[in-house]
Amino acid sequence: MEEKERDECNALAISDQMFYNKSAMNPLERLRLLDAPLEQDGAPRACPTRTRPEGLPIHQAAVGGRRVPILKTLLTSACERDCAYCPFRAGRNFRRVTFRPDELVETIQALYRKGTIRGVLLSSGLAGGGRATQDRLLTTAHLLRQHGYRGYLHLKLMPGIEKDQVLEALRLADRVSINLEAPSARHLSRLAPHKWFWRELLQPLQWAAELRRSLDPRDYGRNRWPSLVTQFVVGAAQERDRDLLALTARLLRETNLARAYFSPFRPIADTPLAHHPPSPRERAHNLYRAFFLLRDYGFALEELVWDAGGNLPPEDPKKLWAEVHLRAQPVELNTAPRALLLRIPGIGPRRAEVLLRARRTARLRTSRQLQALGLPVTRMAPYILLDGRRLPRQAELFASKTAPLSA
Repeated sequence: MEEKERDECNALAISDQMFYNKSAMNPLERLRLLDAPLEQDGAPRACPTRTRPEGLPIHQAAVGGRRVPILKTLLTSACERDCAYCPFRAGRNFRRVTFRPDELVETIQALYRKGTIRGVLLSSGLAGGGRATQDRLLTTAHLLRQHGYRGYLHLKLMPGIEKDQVLEALRLADRVSINLEAPSARHLSRLAPHKWFWRELLQPLQWAAELRRSLDPRDYGRNRWPSLVTQFVVGAAQERDRDLLALTARLLRETNLARAYFSPFRPIADTPLAHHPPSPRERAHNLYRAFFLLRDYGFALEELVWDAGGNLPPEDPKKLWAEVHLRAQPVELNTAPRALLLRIPGIGPRRAEVLLRARRTARLRTSRQLQALGLPVTRMAPYILLDGRRLPRQAELFASKTAPLSA
């Protein structure tokens, strides 16, 4: 037997022994225990908004344009990797919890039938290698679909997954993701010294993009392929905002990435980074604003304003760009193309469409007209012209009293 095959067999034997020992603990108690390290230590989360029916780790997540309750859970909190920031790292002293795939499926189905959840984000600690761990996740997803589960399914791709498993995940899930954690191999070595940035993390994401481009989802029983997302841990690897956004911009171009999550680092007891300072949430917030400029507003990385250290200044990056480019040369709202309207602070895709529709029927001349359209006149005023003229200051102040907040 070749060495690689022998190693895989050994890994599967170890992982099967770990995973298929029956636990006497109530499944709901195990779900709560899986979440306990995150609750106690403030670990990074992609989606901090949560409710806790029955004390369970249930998040309110955006699915199909509306917010729905999503169970975020693991098959196991046992992990063979020693990531420096992670509450589930190997060797850390806390109570580990494991589910059999059929047990977790039964529990998810019960919560789904009760209406407690409308979806699930399914991940796992790494045990027995990436392929063996992914096989258990895929088995769980298969069982869910076979038992009639029609809810939302976000499936994690494990480090070291193989290409055939990526395709199977695409066939089963509504969203797939793999956490890149850092913007480069050099940065990742500070967070996860035993992970391979290209081979284990970035390559699977690129495989997913390649499969989505080259295969017809209808041949696999799907109307469309699931979306792709990733997540970064911000502030613990000496990375710059420009490093994070440069990779994100590349992924938007090359993989049609739906979303990048920026989770501010939080120190966790009994880890190598326990005494590292937490990352300000404001930094993550500004990264999100810049991400949406890249994804939805037509901005290029080079157009963003950076400080001397390669980070975003604390101000709104869109407003900083407008101060440089639009303050002296404001935009005529009656004639500007959609792409330029999107550069104006206070105008996003939805409001740009409102403006385009309105000016087909009437010429825009007053702040009252903008106010009636639900536009944030005060935010827009320094950067726009109406019928060739800037807005009078008094009109701006009047409109600001009643104009709704920007989305």
